Amino acid sequence: MLLALSKLFDQNIVPPALQSAVALHGCGDHGDQCGLVEGAVMFIGIYHLERGWEKQDVAKLAYVLAETYRNRFGSLLCKDLRPGGFSEGDSSHLCENLTIGSIAFTHQFILSNINK
Repeated sequence: MLLALSKLFDQNIVPPALQSAVALHGCGDHGDQCGLVEGAVMFIGIYHLERGWEKQDVAKLAYVLAETYRNRFGSLLCKDLRPGGFSEGDSSHLCENLTIGSIAFTHQFILSNINK
């Protein structure tokens, strides 16, 4: 998510930020918050703060993203969103459709809120 949004919005992401995202996939496969949501929130922080937004406004936007994402996809938790939850031997492409839908959703969300 972080890399996809950086390309869509032509936003440089510094290596330490990318390194910090290494375990965003369900909190390191724990099944908690989905990395697609976490990556989106990280991107919103980077993107909007670089454009002069106040921290509290970025936090409010992240809250709205979370609520809107939950309404659209049903949860923020990887274990709920991932088809069939987690089991050994899962395909690496298990979340492909969710990933594509989440990127498109988040892209539109940011475009709709870019000037608020």
